[in-house]
Amino acid sequence: MKYVAAYLLCALGGKASPSAEDVSAVLKSVGADVDKEALDRLITQMEGKSVEAALAEGSSKFAAVPSGGGAAPAGGAAAAPAAAAEAPAAAAAPAVEEEEEEAADFDLFD
Repeated sequence: MKYVAAYLLCALGGKASPSAEDVSAVLKSVGADVDKEALDRLITQMEGKSVEAALAEGSSKFAAVPSGGGAAPAGGAAAAPAAAAEAPAAAAAPAVEEEEEEAADFDLFD
């Protein structure tokens, strides 16, 4: 991810097609280690592509990824029977009396 971010920073800086040296310089400027293989892989994958085209291609792939909106209610409904089984044990526990605000030894707003 850091390689992609550095590549995008180079592109925002005016380089239409940043080189491995450009990206490496950005990473080294912030003290990050540079894995030459990972950097070369990114540069190879970006050859002949503009940043805008790569972002558009990636955005279209996100449309196929589920956003997780429907999974939460199903998980909560499945957990309900387990929670009901534990309810008698929780009801048997003695209730803890809480001290009222007026009985406290200090006034928070005084």
